[in-house]
Amino acid sequence: MKKVIMLADCQSFYASVEKAAHPEYADQPVVVAGDPARRSGIILTACPIAKARGVKTAETLGEALGKCPELVVIRPRMRTYIDVSLAITRIYESFTDLVEPFSIDEQFLDVTGSMQYFGSPEEIAKQIQAKIMLATGVWSRVGIGDTKILAKTACDNFAKKTEEGIFILPQAEVSRHLWPLPISKMYGVAGKMTNHFLRMGIHTIGDLAKIPLAKFKQMLRARMGKQSDIQAELFWQTANGIDPSPVSPGTFSGGQKAIGHGMTLPVDYSRKEDIEVVLLELSEEVCRRSRAKGYMGRVVSVGASGADYDRPTGFSRQTTLPDSTNITKEVYAAVRSLFHRHWDGQPVRRLGVALTGLASDSTYQLSLFEDREKVRRLEQTTDSIKNRYGSSSILRASSLMASGQARERSAKIGGHYK
Repeated sequence: MKKVIMLADCQSFYASVEKAAHPEYADQPVVVAGDPARRSGIILTACPIAKARGVKTAETLGEALGKCPELVVIRPRMRTYIDVSLAITRIYESFTDLVEPFSIDEQFLDVTGSMQYFGSPEEIAKQIQAKIMLATGVWSRVGIGDTKILAKTACDNFAKKTEEGIFILPQAEVSRHLWPLPISKMYGVAGKMTNHFLRMGIHTIGDLAKIPLAKFKQMLRARMGKQSDIQAELFWQTANGIDPSPVSPGTFSGGQKAIGHGMTLPVDYSRKEDIEVVLLELSEEVCRRSRAKGYMGRVVSVGASGADYDRPTGFSRQTTLPDSTNITKEVYAAVRSLFHRHWDGQPVRRLGVALTGLASDSTYQLSLFEDREKVRRLEQTTDSIKNRYGSSSILRASSLMASGQARERSAKIGGHYK
């Protein structure tokens, strides 16, 4: 039986949630921005009215206000958006148990077995749209296809442009609808890859799809090296609407591979003392998460990058510890050493720390020179206090310095305000 896959996407999700909460903004241009107090804050979401006036996601708030001075700027509430997303997931699950989150506002649904109960794919999509609108006030668009990639393509390129917000893209109509699109519209193709394809004479998705796979691999290998074969096959399959991956509800519930934490700094950090404060905060958060999940790690990674994406600077390096650990000072010592070994002194705007090579913390190596068990108990005690009273209830003295970010970050989820 041919599968029927949907990709349901919530329109301008954060802004739509805020408009539902504030009916007085219904006819006004609304954006959700990282920090409305700073004109340099980034636009996270713009409603359709704001977009029609030239406002774009990911531009600075100052740029957006220059285009649309009457913009209504709302500070993000990440906890609320997560709660609404979970409520929408429950609506999807009332139609099928095969629901796979793709992002906070996009989810795949396999409704192959649901049609005998709820009607045709288009009827199911309309019921889903109505339920989401009634429950949350958020409008959703639905792409429908034989595979996940066709459902995603149908949603992004066609459903968002139709009045009803629904588009069906079966495999049999790929050449009619998908192939005429510019190569930049293909899923997984960003700016740099678009330029590669244009230089290879590939201007549309159909141009790529019609190239025999073996020849396309040779073409990409000549441009990107011997390791590009897998990437070439993925691009070729996408252009032809081929995607064997199933809708998997357990996609994000598998075994943990890494525990990491990163942050973008409010300004460039150039002094090593300021950078070390943030590295300590990141190490502490990574270790806290590791202890909460019952893991230790043996491989420590640290990454740094500058603010200029056109002229990228920075590095990402890792080192293997003698023993697995989730003790903050042990991880920080490795992070600090690794950072200074590879830092070239250039200003830093983003930092990240991660633990990999994970193992259960139920057994661990004791030390002849230090009471690791005492340190573990102390950190577990501070963890329990933070879990109960908030992550800012206990802070290191260094985090109270001007360079510290822990206190402000405690009011955020995923880098955005709760």
